[in-house]
Amino acid sequence: MLALLQRVREARVEVAGEVAGAIGAGLLVFVCAEPADTEASAERLVARILKLRIFADDAGKMNRSVADVGGGLLVVSQFTLAADTGGGNRPSFSAAAPPEQGRTLYEAVLRIARERHAGPVAAGRFGAEMQVHLVNDGPVTIPLQIR
Repeated sequence: MLALLQRVREARVEVAGEVAGAIGAGLLVFVCAEPADTEASAERLVARILKLRIFADDAGKMNRSVADVGGGLLVVSQFTLAADTGGGNRPSFSAAAPPEQGRTLYEAVLRIARERHAGPVAAGRFGAEMQVHLVNDGPVTIPLQIR
């Protein structure tokens, strides 16, 4: 699975002008499933996200996780993370999982995050045209790949 994490002061996702999900401080997590991914991949991804130390401690060092700070998670499906731009000017997305598998694994990530994270967990809407609004904190943006 592929993920792109952005440490945010706040973030929200809108679908057709309605807020689908929103958080205060925490992580905006864009998620993309690949064909070889399984629910075990989703479990490893969530575990890694919850433990990744990218929030400042009292000394200003990135030493705390989203779980440590009680931050929110806003999880958004984004198949374009699997883009292959090596073959010209139009990206190929053939490395992304097929839509049904992608939906199943996205929903697994959400379920697992809600089971394991004490803070708020919000979501976008799979397959929808979404507008994502965020205030990146830092800025801190971390790519993450789970095999």
